[in-house]
Amino acid sequence: MSFHEYPNLYVENVTLKVKNLQKMITFYKEIIGFQVLEQTDSKAALTADGKTALLYLEELKEAGDKRRRTTGLYHFALLLPTREDLGTQLQHLLESGYPLQGASDHNVSEALYLGDPEGNGIEIYRDRAANQWAWEDEFVKMDTLQLDAQGVLDAGRNKQWLGLPRDTKMGHIHLHVAELAETADFYVKGLGFNIVQKYGTQAFFISTGKYHHHIGLNTWNGVGAPAPQDNNPGLKYFDLKVPSKEARDEIAARLEGMDAEITKTNDAYYVKDPSGNTIRLVL
Repeated sequence: MSFHEYPNLYVENVTLKVKNLQKMITFYKEIIGFQVLEQTDSKAALTADGKTALLYLEELKEAGDKRRRTTGLYHFALLLPTREDLGTQLQHLLESGYPLQGASDHNVSEALYLGDPEGNGIEIYRDRAANQWAWEDEFVKMDTLQLDAQGVLDAGRNKQWLGLPRDTKMGHIHLHVAELAETADFYVKGLGFNIVQKYGTQAFFISTGKYHHHIGLNTWNGVGAPAPQDNNPGLKYFDLKVPSKEARDEIAARLEGMDAEITKTNDAYYVKDPSGNTIRLVL
């Protein structure tokens, strides 16, 4: 079973507010490998398979500067199907000359890190088989080790880069939050996630279905970090796929019992976590 399908809760796509739509489209096509699914003067939907949008870009009419030390996006993470695909992606990134910010082996996965032209963090990774992950006391063992970059490159050596593979998924999202305790309660008691790893008092990782994480939460921008303003570039919201209408109504009831404010529309419910990050609950 996939960790990104029914009956799990998982991140389906991410919407970013951007300053320069055309510049961002060019980057996401040429450097990351997306295709444009739909585009208007102010918006674009980007896809890997030609059918399903993984990333939405919305140009701000009057954009302020991207603020540092706020809550919001740390990175969104694109999950590639195989190590071969990661190797092909790494070779393309090296040939492009676009700067990487990091590359790590996390035991459960191998990952590349970079930022887009407006400072949004991106992880591109592949998972090791779930039966290779080590669990102890309901916590999955993750680490940040040096990536075997040569091994990854060798794995993809016989495959041509043709953009993101069709089976690419939005693997997870990692958020800056203002504090962890109340925010974790929102995601665990309200939304129904489980904490599957903690790094001291600064970062929690949460998931459903025993995935290593669908969402990361950290206070690395400082405890008490403010939320960005509406006209600041960055994360607008992310879509959380909910298994059923009944499940969504149950989640909404729990969140309302926690004094969370929910905006309900016909096709989605919008709610902000205690750190001001907006989530859209979709079916």
